[in-house]
Amino acid sequence: MQNAHMLLPDALVVLGFVIASRVGDFCSEATNRRLTYLIALVSSTAAGVWFAIQSSDPHHYYFFSRMIVIDPFASVMKATVSLGFAVSLVYSRRYLEDRGLFRDHVFLLGMFSLLGQLVMISGNHFLMLYLGLELMSLSLYAMVALRRDVAQSSEAAMKYYVLGALATGFLLYGISMLYGATGSLELNQVLKAVASGHIDDVVLLFGVVFIVAGVAFKMGVVPFHMWVPDVYQGAPTAMTLFVGGGPKVAAFAWGLHFLVMGLLPLAVGWQEMLVILAALSMIVGNITGIVQRNVKRMLAYSTISNMGFVLLGLLSGVVDGNAGSAASAYGSAMFYSIIYLVTTLGSFGVLMLLARRNFEADTLDDFKGLNQRSPVSAFVMMVMMFSLAGIPPTVGFYAKLAVLEATMNAGLTWLAVLAVVTSLFGAFYYLRIVKLMYFDDPQDTSPISAGAGNRTLLALNGVAVLVLGIVPGPLMTVCLQAITHTLPL
Repeated sequence: MQNAHMLLPDALVVLGFVIASRVGDFCSEATNRRLTYLIALVSSTAAGVWFAIQSSDPHHYYFFSRMIVIDPFASVMKATVSLGFAVSLVYSRRYLEDRGLFRDHVFLLGMFSLLGQLVMISGNHFLMLYLGLELMSLSLYAMVALRRDVAQSSEAAMKYYVLGALATGFLLYGISMLYGATGSLELNQVLKAVASGHIDDVVLLFGVVFIVAGVAFKMGVVPFHMWVPDVYQGAPTAMTLFVGGGPKVAAFAWGLHFLVMGLLPLAVGWQEMLVILAALSMIVGNITGIVQRNVKRMLAYSTISNMGFVLLGLLSGVVDGNAGSAASAYGSAMFYSIIYLVTTLGSFGVLMLLARRNFEADTLDDFKGLNQRSPVSAFVMMVMMFSLAGIPPTVGFYAKLAVLEATMNAGLTWLAVLAVVTSLFGAFYYLRIVKLMYFDDPQDTSPISAGAGNRTLLALNGVAVLVLGIVPGPLMTVCLQAITHTLPL
């Protein structure tokens, strides 16, 4: 434990949770809510900055009998989810206050979910990866169901919980088969055992199939996507952001640990499965999104298609048994997942800015004439939609280009062409929102009120998407270096 200082930012999140859970014993309920919010915001922000500083250290640090690993990849991804959680808190404050949801247990559940994401990202052991997943998922189930007086929220939470339990069963069954075949739960030992070639291929194949199913569910890709649209639409918008933001990034990192850090010698097998999942996700996500009138449901299908793009990077790492291009392929997927979080934060930030007490701005008609009511909000939403559609000069264009390049280098030209064609379908429903904001007359002329901090952060969110699109090199370099220092090659 001579390098225990590397765990300090994780400990900061735990300390923040402990303090926030006990502060109510010493103050009034109203003060408790504000203090819990501030503790969650400050601890997650400070931890995110600390993780970002740690990411420059190329060494690997193992803790707790090698069950936890701190490496550049883990540090970058933990910085991403921590800062994303902090931004989500700022965006959602007024929304939660208007609906009577600005309560201490909301922030405690959010911090618990963040802690689960950190464990998922740093897990170096099947058991630890599973515990991190459950820590995150159980918190999210509760957050989705917080509005007990709204039947739609309860229904969404029930679907999320039941299907999540089914996916957990798949995952545990796959882990048990891999344990029976390799005799270990540590990723490094499993990797060595699989690479030795002395293990029954049938057992490994069944284990990989069930693990891929579990990873696919948590990422929300087809055909394990059934819960995504219902949860996005049924949950309060703030909770939708908590579900669809950082957890998707953590799910990508979690899947990378399972498939790459532990099962890279079986890449040819699981890459073939991911090809099918990616193709179906891009087709279903982009085509089904066209007919949606609810914006949150539309963004759910957008998430499904975007996770399909992330899978393109994951399935392009090993070509004919050669992992020479693995770093660039996995680095592009990592870059895409980070950009997805940035654009998701901005999109839902605008949705919550437009919402007010007893009114959800979640239909297409609510965006009509937005430029006349709030030019800044309309511009930020336009930038987010352009980025999701992959239109330059936004960063979404570069992210899609990097993933498509990796797919082409893997010899999967047909899949890259499919991605481009389906993206053209997806561009329709993104650009439809832009058309409504700038070319239609507003149906709602009520003023849009928001705090200066919220507006400033939202504007910075939009600027970040533009700046990263014009100068994507530094972030891409960080991703490539993190993957290069982490890959088991």
